[in-house]
Amino acid sequence: MALTPVEIRHMSPPRTNFRGYRVAATDRLLEEIAASFEDVWRERADLADKVEQLEGDLIRFRELESLLRTTLVSAEQSSAKTRDQARKEAELILGEAHAQAREVQRRAHAENERLTHESRRLRAQLQEALAALDEPEAGETEEPTTPSEQNAETAEERSWYGYPSSEALPDANAA
Repeated sequence: MALTPVEIRHMSPPRTNFRGYRVAATDRLLEEIAASFEDVWRERADLADKVEQLEGDLIRFRELESLLRTTLVSAEQSSAKTRDQARKEAELILGEAHAQAREVQRRAHAENERLTHESRRLRAQLQEALAALDEPEAGETEEPTTPSEQNAETAEERSWYGYPSSEALPDANAA
């Protein structure tokens, strides 16, 4: 049976007819026991309060831990999602760049073919024109007879710099 310090103080042992105990010494002993028990009782109450406080702290820390775990998982998922999105975006940009490069290459190739075809066509026209000039007409002779005609042919042989094509051109850097 559990006794409180107050109950111990008001307790008196049963007496026998022969006064089987010393009243003063026994009362002092009961008073010391009551005081000691009161100290233990108070300490127990303080410890119970502390346990209650620690249990509250533990619950709060567990909630905080749960929140931190949730936040960490969310951050990891967000990071993975962002990384995947950036990778997909990079692949898309790279694909678009490759498509543009192929389009530029295709256009350049087509332009090259067009220019090559145009160059061949112009060459053919030029050759036809030169062939037409080289063919003597029915009334013309092969060699010019007058000196002015010879000078005209010599003038045609000169380059546009004014020098005959067989002579070396003057060096532009010599000046």
